[in-house]
Amino acid sequence: MIWLESYNYIFIEGKENRVCGVVQKMKLTGRSFLTLKDFTPEEISYLLDLAAELKARKKKGITGNTLKGKNIALIFEKPSTRTRCSFTIGCIDEGGHPEYLGKDDIQLGHKESVEDTARVLGRMFDGIEFRGFKQENVEKLAKYSGVPVWNGLTDEYHPTQILADFLTLREQFGKLKGLKLVFCGDGRNNMANSLMIGSSKMGIDFVILAPKELWPKEELVNTCRAYAESSGASITITENIEEVKGADAIYTDVWCSMGEEEKAAERVKLLRPYQVNAEMFAKTGKDSTIFLHCLPAVKGNEVTEEIFEKYADVVFDEAENRMHTIKAVMVATLGELDEEGQLS
Repeated sequence: MIWLESYNYIFIEGKENRVCGVVQKMKLTGRSFLTLKDFTPEEISYLLDLAAELKARKKKGITGNTLKGKNIALIFEKPSTRTRCSFTIGCIDEGGHPEYLGKDDIQLGHKESVEDTARVLGRMFDGIEFRGFKQENVEKLAKYSGVPVWNGLTDEYHPTQILADFLTLREQFGKLKGLKLVFCGDGRNNMANSLMIGSSKMGIDFVILAPKELWPKEELVNTCRAYAESSGASITITENIEEVKGADAIYTDVWCSMGEEEKAAERVKLLRPYQVNAEMFAKTGKDSTIFLHCLPAVKGNEVTEEIFEKYADVVFDEAENRMHTIKAVMVATLGELDEEGQLS
């Protein structure tokens, strides 16, 4: 690690010994992580840089004590593999104690209001993760608990996934600004929403390929266009498959989100033309294009097995990066860091 003025360059050992990023001097202590709309490009970069440093330490077998003595509540209304494992391992790696609270374990929003549950948990825990349906519930937890709250997924947003995606893009291309990212599928789901927010803030040219019935809300699009004006990014929402031309990465997600299973047949029919396959990749006109997926994948629907397996190493790097980026969010907002927001 080499200090240069106000930045900390990080070199990650691997196939290419490239500079992964710079950890800027920044303090996010006490902040909740509910949506990327709440964070500046500099703060997002800081979280990515911190994640890269934590990943490098993890690869060397180095864990920390930034969360020593901290108790973390993990609230799950929806089941999870990557989110639950990432918060659990990330917390333990840094000396904290995670406590899983499933939908049948507490009274959240049933016998007890979200507001009252938040105030109870805030007296007992130092931080709270929430993975569930309503965005308003994670916002209420943040408002009433008095401790940092982290959004592990809601119907509107999935911000921790975007950090993992962006770390993966940076590892693959050495940068974010100027890349072209294409999302194919349900253009108004939490992944499309969050990728559009993150891309527009970080200078990534973002394209949603989707039928008009599944385009994002105009209000969010306008918000992101304002971010894009500042970052130099562009936002394109279209039904035209030819817009994959020049893509650095093609991203997709399941066609039916959790809770929408009854719409499966309708969605398959509507989204079949937007399946990520070899023909779509050929339209990029590039050999360097990669494939990303937040998982779990339904191979044969949103992506062919051929494409998924061809880019499996990248997809599972992306899955692993959930752990490193989630750990970074917990450490940055709750961990014991030095005065400049750095690991000791």
